[in-house]
Amino acid sequence: MKQASVAGLRLRRPERGQLGWVAQCADDLVKADHPVRLLAAVVEKLDLSKFYEPIKSSAGVCGRDSTDPQLLVSLWLYGCTRGIGSARELARRCEESTPFLWLCGGVTVNHRLLSDFRTDHGAALDALFTQVIASLVDKDVVKVSRISQDGVRVRVSAGASSFRREDRLRELLRQSQEHVRHLRQQVDDGSAAHLSPRQKGARKKAAEEKLARLEQAVSQLPELKQRQTEAEQKAGNGKQGEKVRKREPRVSTTDPEARRMKMPNGGFNPAVNVQLAADTHSRAIVGVEVTCEGNDSIGLSEPMRRQVEKRTGATVQQHLIDGGYLRTVDIENAGDVELFVPPKSARLPQNRGRELEPKKGDSPAILRWKKRMASEEGKEIYKERASTSETINADLRTHRGLTPMTVRGTSKMRCVALWCALAYNIFHFATHLLG
Repeated sequence: MKQASVAGLRLRRPERGQLGWVAQCADDLVKADHPVRLLAAVVEKLDLSKFYEPIKSSAGVCGRDSTDPQLLVSLWLYGCTRGIGSARELARRCEESTPFLWLCGGVTVNHRLLSDFRTDHGAALDALFTQVIASLVDKDVVKVSRISQDGVRVRVSAGASSFRREDRLRELLRQSQEHVRHLRQQVDDGSAAHLSPRQKGARKKAAEEKLARLEQAVSQLPELKQRQTEAEQKAGNGKQGEKVRKREPRVSTTDPEARRMKMPNGGFNPAVNVQLAADTHSRAIVGVEVTCEGNDSIGLSEPMRRQVEKRTGATVQQHLIDGGYLRTVDIENAGDVELFVPPKSARLPQNRGRELEPKKGDSPAILRWKKRMASEEGKEIYKERASTSETINADLRTHRGLTPMTVRGTSKMRCVALWCALAYNIFHFATHLLG
């Protein structure tokens, strides 16, 4: 019936069994003005020497060749500019997508190689981020006299059900220690002879990794207990204090550094707090940090300011942060830096709208802050915080791969955040970096 309906028609149909000779150069896969060429040109100009230091394969010595770090850096940066935050997805693109095939130039990569490279070079990646920022500062593109800081809470792979109280954690730790001892005994007495060396190694590695995570989880308890005590003292003896006292510190057994945080959708999920600082003049990201603290009011502004000054060699004169960072001690210790942060709303309705009025006992630094925030000029300057940080946060989450993280540990998560921030800067300032 189908053949009858197309009888007499001339149609082009796929001939998948037809052999053919195709003469093709990898360089012909993408057009001359494709963005991937611009990114590759930028990477070629960067100093990647720190990525080469761990490589042991050398000419004249037997062994397998190492994959060029320049290729891996290019793949991750272009992947992040395309919103890819998964090593498996990036590996798939390297087999199917022409821009990634052009980057690879016939070199094969797999998800394990890509995943390890993304998180195993924290110091080199941090230095590369500083190198790009310093280059933009030297070209007078980035000016850090006024910076804006904000935090992004990013979901992590730890499950909500993986959080355990102290008694359960210690019981799991005891069981894990016993399991590791049992595996070692099996290897020693030969009772695991039916397993191959690879299987023995895999089981031993999995058990030891689980034991390490549980030990790390138990080590987090003293700090959490101290914060619990401080929260109880701050809450007082009322209903809120009673509610706080009923809570027991819990730690995840799969990612001990993750914490349950309130997310933008109003719910609570295991997450980390990615802190970003941006130059309001150029909108370049100039500072990155990852913390497991869900509360910004624990002194996160001063360390970020020091990081920005260290990376750029310049001095921050004005620092814009939202009300969640407000601490009197930070205002008083800011020195010559002008902090722009709104006051917290007064508890009593009759005092609302009067938060910036001078009060008896205010220090000179507090009085200057109140005057600054109450002025029309101060209000106009503070508007730049939202227009800078909020849009950059949205860009990273939507387009640069700052998606729920599948890696564990803040050190690895910081690497992921640095890749995303670096890709953002290169995507927006590639022409300046090449100039």
